Amino acid sequence: MFQKLLSVTLIMVLINLAGIRVGYAESKEEKLARQTEKVRAGILKLGTGEAAQVQVKLRDKSKVEGYISAAGGESFTVTSFKTGLATDVAYPQVKSVKGNNLSTGAKIAIGVGIAAAIFLIIMYRALHDDNN
Repeated sequence: MFQKLLSVTLIMVLINLAGIRVGYAESKEEKLARQTEKVRAGILKLGTGEAAQVQVKLRDKSKVEGYISAAGGESFTVTSFKTGLATDVAYPQVKSVKGNNLSTGAKIAIGVGIAAAIFLIIMYRALHDDNN
């Protein structure tokens, strides 16, 4: 009995050790570079124009809201809906970005959901009218 318990425990320990990932220490510069690249990719994914609405939190604790009117390699421009003021923001200054537009996949899913709901309503009405 003891040997079975010991072997099961050893197997569990070995499985646990196999799943451990080695943690690498990153310097502040590496973290900032990774974050900057992530922000740049997100901004480029959102695109430009009034449909690309964003809320940007900067590292100096300020906020910028509006739409992305231009995006480049080093910075992007956020234009406020209320004032029309354009603010250039460098990617390393950004702490977080929240975009408000939908991706193409989300738009397609919404369209399919609406079509399915309409189809179900029509089928329900057709079956309900046949019974009367």
